Amino acid sequence: MPFAKFFDRRRRSSIAHELYVSIINQARLPALYVDFCVPDTLDGRFDLIVLHAFLVMRRLRAIGPGDEGSESREVAQALFDLMFADMDQNLRELGVSDTSVGKRIKQMVQAFYGRASAYEECLDAGGDGDGLSDALRRNLYGTVEGDVPAGAVAAMVQYLRGQSNYLAGQDGADIVAGKVTFLSPEGFHAR
Repeated sequence: MPFAKFFDRRRRSSIAHELYVSIINQARLPALYVDFCVPDTLDGRFDLIVLHAFLVMRRLRAIGPGDEGSESREVAQALFDLMFADMDQNLRELGVSDTSVGKRIKQMVQAFYGRASAYEECLDAGGDGDGLSDALRRNLYGTVEGDVPAGAVAAMVQYLRGQSNYLAGQDGADIVAGKVTFLSPEGFHAR
């Protein structure tokens, strides 16, 4: 069917949108900024979106072979594409010139891949969280002047690991269908 790919793409875009709304809603929770000391700036917001998008994409990639497995990769790509289309639109709304937007998006994509790689490596390694603490200090807290309270970083390590484990327990078919939930940050002790 000539229109099948078109409808599949529209369906995946709709699913990606549902996932992205969940990611944005979680990344905007005031507790992450107040209790976990993430700076409430463009950089801090970007980093929280990246962190939550990474977690969802990690879960999508973990879905095994079969119909949901191949579909999960397509949904992950649609989510990635939507996220950076939204970033592009936000930059334009902030008044970034058209000639600069492409360069900024390229930098943001590189930042996403760098952060995702660091978080993935640390989560896969397990251990005591020193590597993950360092990765979070470099990225999520990278623009903070002065010292970030050690308790906030330790709580964010717990939060990241907890969210990863929580997502791993969610049904893959639900996530591929656009239904994802996160734990409340209040369950993790910060400061």
